[in-house]
Amino acid sequence: MPDHRIPRGIINERVARTKFTLTRHPPAPALTPFVQYYWILRWDLRGQPPFEQRVLPNLSVHAVFFPGADGVYGPMHDVFSYRLEGRVHGLGVRFRPGCFRPFLRQPVRNITDRSIPLAEVFGPAAEATTESIRNVNGDHEMAGAADKLLTANPPVLPPAAARASETVETIAADPGITRVGQLCAATGLDVRSLQRLFAEHIGCTPKWAIRVYRLNDGARRISGTERPDYAGLAAQLGYSDQSHFTRDFRTVTGLSPGEYARAAREDREQPRT
Repeated sequence: MPDHRIPRGIINERVARTKFTLTRHPPAPALTPFVQYYWILRWDLRGQPPFEQRVLPNLSVHAVFFPGADGVYGPMHDVFSYRLEGRVHGLGVRFRPGCFRPFLRQPVRNITDRSIPLAEVFGPAAEATTESIRNVNGDHEMAGAADKLLTANPPVLPPAAARASETVETIAADPGITRVGQLCAATGLDVRSLQRLFAEHIGCTPKWAIRVYRLNDGARRISGTERPDYAGLAAQLGYSDQSHFTRDFRTVTGLSPGEYARAAREDREQPRT
């Protein structure tokens, strides 16, 4: 999957980088069919006001090991917000879209837009892993604790899950796919088969998956352009008109394209530290 099209979507990223550090690490080789990467966050806001970080929706399931926020988080349709305060470090596991079903042992649609306790998926060992991550500070040690948990009872990736993952990678690899019919043509699956595959293994509809990639692309271009051409951008992203793009953009980000651009401009104007 092209790295630049992995929807990460940290809103106001430059400001965010003054509040926390983020590093990404590969999982153990046996986990690469399932896990995209581990992400490790650290912040120290002691003596400072709390900071609310917002992240655009993506298609991944995340297993999160943070004080007060540990759990398995399904794919989201809304912007995710998290309040940072005090001094904290922790680790998250970003699973490849389509590849969490073998761990969950139920349709991924059942956890869309919600979270469940880690122990519901990983059993009693999840609590010990949370404690291990909390009590060490090195990235290598934290990643090792996650590796140990996930490889204790490694599942097999069934063909349907692999097909779901490949279908998402098809979307990621081709920005020209802006309609479900185009995805059908690219994969050889009909609409109903795609819908069943996505509900079972991705947790959303094919239409929403395509929209997430399109609008993450739009957000990235808006934030990197001094004077965005919204009508031109809408056309490039496959929208029939600017108003449709604006509605979709607000639905996903919570902001209009103009509001998002102003926030990005203010972000760029912040003094660097």
